[in-house]
Amino acid sequence: MKSGFVTIIGRPNVGKSTLLNQILGQKIVIATDKAQTTRKRIKGIYTTKEGQIVFVDTPGVHKPLNKLGEFLLDEAKIAVPDGDLILFLVDGSDPAGKGDKWIAENILKTEIPIIIVMNKVDKIKKLQKIDENLMTYKLLFNKNLPVVKISAKTGRNTDTLLKNIFKLLPEGELLYPEDVVTEETMRDVTEEIIREKILTNTSDEIPHSVAVMIDKYSEEENIDKIYATIFCEHKSQKGILIGKGGSLLKKIGTEARLELEKITEKKVFLSLEVKVEKDWRKKEKALKNFGYKQEK
Repeated sequence: MKSGFVTIIGRPNVGKSTLLNQILGQKIVIATDKAQTTRKRIKGIYTTKEGQIVFVDTPGVHKPLNKLGEFLLDEAKIAVPDGDLILFLVDGSDPAGKGDKWIAENILKTEIPIIIVMNKVDKIKKLQKIDENLMTYKLLFNKNLPVVKISAKTGRNTDTLLKNIFKLLPEGELLYPEDVVTEETMRDVTEEIIREKILTNTSDEIPHSVAVMIDKYSEEENIDKIYATIFCEHKSQKGILIGKGGSLLKKIGTEARLELEKITEKKVFLSLEVKVEKDWRKKEKALKNFGYKQEK
């Protein structure tokens, strides 16, 4: 039996969270087309008769612009040495860029085995173009790395990827009970789902300036009662989030509640309010309060 930790690393928006959800067959991490959707390392656990893969999804690697950006970068860096295997997930529809080069030179200088996973190959019609793009990624490394071409969105070739992962993992017993799919608590999941609904319903700077805190989570037999606060950085952002007559906040709350009811399989009461925490992304204390603190 094989088991081990597999770290997923890549630039923002290459499909890391989409891939993890696709492999697990359920939504463990939120995934949108906005950069910085993933803010923390999240474990997704895949178990079969061959063994167990503990995937570690990481924030997209990009140049940090504030304390939050530094936290996101550290989350990705910390996950690498702990892995038995690294998936370097890249956008195969484009050649390697400066961000990919930076990751290869600054994060992936390691003896840990690496698989280059070319995502979004379904976007390219010419096979020659795929091979040309692949060569630009291979040239980032001074050794010949295995490559798997996939579509995280459709699931194409993810079975091949799993076979390649199991080949490279060490022998070992299960690290988690076979029915466990994630370490995330319902409080964690709720925070992320609320943030996802904000991401999909807002634009410009709003998605990046928002943090969500669960003030109270009460589980009863027939209903879960959840009280949460959305924090933004400026008064103008608060107005946008609430919307005319509270319309946007109501929409965000309704969408989050419906998704939470699917997960919990019972009724959910969700109360949201919006508060301003000025420039919280630049403040260490605020980051810690919102749960953005490094856990080794």
